[in-house]
Amino acid sequence: MTTSKVATKKAADKAIATKRRAHYVLSTHWDREWYQSFQDFRYQLVQLLDRVLDGIADGRLQGPFQTDGQSIILEDYLEVRPERRTQVERYAREGKLVIGPWYVLPDEFLLSGESLIRNLRVGREVARALGGVPSNAGFVCDIFGHNSQMPQIFAGFGIRGGFIWRGTNTYEARNVRWRGADGTELICYRFGKVGYCTFCTMVRHAFDPHHAFELEEAATDVEAHLDYEASFTDVDPLLLFDGGDHQEWDQKAYQAVSLIAQDGGGKYQLVHTSLDAYLEDLLAQADRIRTTLEGELREPGRFLGDDDQQWLIPGVLSSRVWIKQANAACETLLCHWAEPMSAFAHAALGREYPQGFLDVAWRWLLQNHPHDSICGCSIDAVHEDMKYRFSQSSKIAHRLTTEATKALAARIEGDLSADELRVVVFNPLPYPFDETAELTIQTPADWPTFNEFFGYEPKPAFRIYDAAGQEVAYQRMGQAMNRIKTRLHDEHFPESFRINDVRVSLPLRIPAMGYTTLTVRKGQPGHPTRHAAVPGLATGERAMENEHLAVTITSNGALTITDKRTGQTYTRLLTFEDCADIGDGWYHGMAVNDQVFTSAASHADVALVHNGPMLTTFRVRTHMAVPAAFDFAQMVRTGELVDLVIDSLVSLRPGADRVEVEATVHNNARDHRLRVLLPSGAEGAASYLADSPFDAVERPIALRADNHLYRELEVEARPQQTWTAVHDGTRGLAVISAGLYESAVRDLPERPVALTLFRSTRRTVNTDGEPEGQLLGPLTFRFWVAPLANAPDRIRLARLGQQLAAGLRDVQLHAQDLAVQGEAPLPPAASFLSVEGRRWSRARGRWATGSRCAPSTPPTRPRRRPSACRRALQPRGSRWTSRATPPARRCRSTAACSK
Repeated sequence: MTTSKVATKKAADKAIATKRRAHYVLSTHWDREWYQSFQDFRYQLVQLLDRVLDGIADGRLQGPFQTDGQSIILEDYLEVRPERRTQVERYAREGKLVIGPWYVLPDEFLLSGESLIRNLRVGREVARALGGVPSNAGFVCDIFGHNSQMPQIFAGFGIRGGFIWRGTNTYEARNVRWRGADGTELICYRFGKVGYCTFCTMVRHAFDPHHAFELEEAATDVEAHLDYEASFTDVDPLLLFDGGDHQEWDQKAYQAVSLIAQDGGGKYQLVHTSLDAYLEDLLAQADRIRTTLEGELREPGRFLGDDDQQWLIPGVLSSRVWIKQANAACETLLCHWAEPMSAFAHAALGREYPQGFLDVAWRWLLQNHPHDSICGCSIDAVHEDMKYRFSQSSKIAHRLTTEATKALAARIEGDLSADELRVVVFNPLPYPFDETAELTIQTPADWPTFNEFFGYEPKPAFRIYDAAGQEVAYQRMGQAMNRIKTRLHDEHFPESFRINDVRVSLPLRIPAMGYTTLTVRKGQPGHPTRHAAVPGLATGERAMENEHLAVTITSNGALTITDKRTGQTYTRLLTFEDCADIGDGWYHGMAVNDQVFTSAASHADVALVHNGPMLTTFRVRTHMAVPAAFDFAQMVRTGELVDLVIDSLVSLRPGADRVEVEATVHNNARDHRLRVLLPSGAEGAASYLADSPFDAVERPIALRADNHLYRELEVEARPQQTWTAVHDGTRGLAVISAGLYESAVRDLPERPVALTLFRSTRRTVNTDGEPEGQLLGPLTFRFWVAPLANAPDRIRLARLGQQLAAGLRDVQLHAQDLAVQGEAPLPPAASFLSVEGRRWSRARGRWATGSRCAPSTPPTRPRRRPSACRRALQPRGSRWTSRATPPARRCRSTAACSK
């Protein structure tokens, strides 16, 4: 090379080095289902990826294609185009397809922390299975707010940077530090005024379908966009993200980008790269980033410079509530039952661990986790498809749980006679269970019965004995006689037999993550098998009391609870509030001409359903007259009133410091929201607590003082996972629920906790309205009300939430169901796994000082079995997950074992 050429090259290199590098990233934002069904959108997806692959193949596409931070779009594509798998795998290996890290782009508040971890794990597995290296760009571009532990969850997978927008108002800072609840910092890019659609809007004019493309104008727009981005960054590298909602590769606009990149002139070095390449440049200058965000990100949209279009969209927490309930049930089945019980059966019995079945169940569930699916803000057809996915996931989890628990129960030592029944009760949680519980005892139909008085109703006669052989007193609650059951055989046809179902309540002590065995023996013909039914907990025709609480039902169906530990009395609990909802899946729409109805003066019927020493239950049937619908022509609630009936089963147990409620709403009204109000009386409280994935978050009760100046109003309803609690140092209240994700503590003197039960809406995106969002018919909700004697115990409330969700399960075996007894049968009661010492921290996702995971060794088991059990489970935050490292190893992150 001549001296002049060398000098020219050095000068060019120096010029490039002084330019700011601008990373052009080609992607799309692919909502798998939303205003069209999955199959409709997939038709477009196949066309999009066909063109991308062709563009890579013939060189027109000169850089990589980013798969929207998720990997499922390639699975969906290859299901239709299996002949292109080899091509996809080649481009994944070569980095021309940048895949993941997610499997699907989820919501962060409506899912458990464990579901978020599984989502990332599966997404990265799919990327590797296709030959690629999973993206380490924490892409959450369109999520409706961010939970406080995402920085730590991302860090556990080696994801060092994030891409955020909603829930933040840092308009003038493109780059921020996001500090999570445990202190983990994530360097983030905050998208511009139209979020991830900013490039599509400013350069491609995507909101104007009639805009005529001109190459010179497009090049000018790209240059203007570069200047625009540069004005908001503290660091040298810039990002041009080309990936709007369902946008295909715009080949004409790409020509403009390519021309500028090839020209090399101007202030910027424009390169077609990936989000990961941008992150490498960004992290190298992380020390120049001055803006820091803390904890959860849920800022409503403000009026900001240049008309920033950030919207938080908080109403998704309570839309189509059945979706949230079904998802929570599936998560519980998999995390608390199918996985741990299968692990225990593998460790104790050598049974095959059903990894394949579990993977399939998780995939069905994760496919319901895209944010427009789980949030309930799509068209009816989308949510109808979700029912099938939930069904498949739950059916697999149910079957795996049944098979594992039956196998364990059948290997417990001891024989059964023809006159005995073995009932093995399992506790899936890592702490002991010690209170009363309800079981349905399935006695053979030919067992003896007895009658009261002159033989009005035969009652099955039986006695129950615990694992130590001591008789257990029980409270008989109900029965269903002569029911058909089926016993399956591997090599013969199914066998039908008849049983009598007897519902009982009895005290149980079950070890942590373990089981106990009950033996049921038939009674003598005509001889009663009764236990003392008095004193029951009922103290009047509408009152009940135990050691800690005294409960009275008022004439309108509300509850008055006196906490005997503190002397504090809580009134008007279980008051229902009904208001108009003119919104949609995204927002609770507040009508100007609203009328808010409450059950304060409603009629209520009260019936005593169960009364005994183990459980007392009242049925409270509340009748509310509410408007039949909202008149959108007049914009008022209609004058026609319908009878909204709420059936609440209100229960109290001995020794419990909570009141249990199961409320069934017979919804025959439209366009409304129903909440249950529980005044706490904590008048001095300025903040309250609610749980979030791997955290408990403290939030102010009052809305921001300048709320009226915001473009998007802040609302009092905010997310929870299972509980909300408020306390002012003297008194307080906690509400624990299952599958209900929206709560509030109202800024009123009595600080009432408001738990949203459901929103009934007709508006649906891109339609004239659809019926299924109205949720007509029966809707059932379970929640517990707990007066607080002291400041909220976050760990105990989390445990109560898990207990309410998971419950207990039992297996009932006859003599012919027992396994052939061989070497080392299981003992009558055992704990497979327990937590000793201090509890682990939810917020930090690591073990607290002095705590350890200690599998309880059954005395008759060889030492190798507990070792296998230790390999089976590992704590993450306050959840358990399978396929991880030994519990003795301390995790520095909730997802440290998931990379």
